[in-house]
Amino acid sequence: MARRPRQDTQKRHVVAAIIPADASLLELSAATEVFGIERPDLFNPWYELRVCGVKKHGQPATYGGVQVIAPHNLAAAADADTLIAMPWGGEWGGKGETPAPPEVLQVFCDAHARGARLLSFCTGAFVLAAAGVLRDRRVTTHWRAAEELARRYPDMTVDPDVLYVDGGQVLTSAGAAASFDLALHVVRVDHGADVANAVARGLVVPPHRDGGQAQYVGAPVAPEPGPDPFRETLDWALEHLGEPLSVGELAGRSLMSPRTFARHFRAVVGATPHQWLLRQRVLAAQQLLETTDRSIDRIADDVGFGSAATLRMHFQRVVHTTPQAYRRTFAGDVAATGS
Repeated sequence: MARRPRQDTQKRHVVAAIIPADASLLELSAATEVFGIERPDLFNPWYELRVCGVKKHGQPATYGGVQVIAPHNLAAAADADTLIAMPWGGEWGGKGETPAPPEVLQVFCDAHARGARLLSFCTGAFVLAAAGVLRDRRVTTHWRAAEELARRYPDMTVDPDVLYVDGGQVLTSAGAAASFDLALHVVRVDHGADVANAVARGLVVPPHRDGGQAQYVGAPVAPEPGPDPFRETLDWALEHLGEPLSVGELAGRSLMSPRTFARHFRAVVGATPHQWLLRQRVLAAQQLLETTDRSIDRIADDVGFGSAATLRMHFQRVVHTTPQAYRRTFAGDVAATGS
């Protein structure tokens, strides 16, 4: 059943991206592409993005000599619902000569105190750490900067092996491209998997890379052009999630032994085949909960979990809510008659 675009009668959700004088264009693009473009076909109204600099209308030099004009000053972030900390002050967010100034740190301190959601893109984690909002948290940043972040701020746990960490009010992402993964994760949390996947399709990026996926993998692309049985096997598996899928069967389709397949899978995907399948089945369940009125038992069977109890267990672990609660939040105008 098709779903009509969702309508929100409340005020727009304001996202404030705080940029430095040497703003990185890729992280800024993640904010503008995901939060700054109207999408009335998906959700109306969409987010309101405010790009804020220390000085309004400054023209800071950035990579490649490109200049960025910040249309807002820091005061525009005072009522933001979500704030984004960008890499600041040198290559690794604070290891250079110009760390984030006190007024920027105060913006994040105040926002945290009033309950706003805080994100960091790449080494923007250094900014949140300096603001004192990462204490006793598990966080991530670019893998090259993780050791320095942990050295400077021993009161937090730095995980260099993940794409992003969702800590509830505070979320941190890894290297530059992972900013898109975290931004899409936020859309998924706010509006559901169906909307996030539609945004990803428009951006021509993967619809969902789990936060626990490795930042750096040894063989991200096929070594040479031509047929790739491994990638073809992943595509086939996604089309057959409702069937029993064993490592042996997937390995055979990939023209590998089970041991070689498991090792190659970890190197390319950054997870085990079992972990990947569980995540894909949960994601498929999310989409069916949003867009159909099938029962929980039927969905569990359709995505390969076999029973509603198994679906509930994995859904709770991954999405941190129940299938029923998720459907109530994101089903839109679908008649959610499943139980």
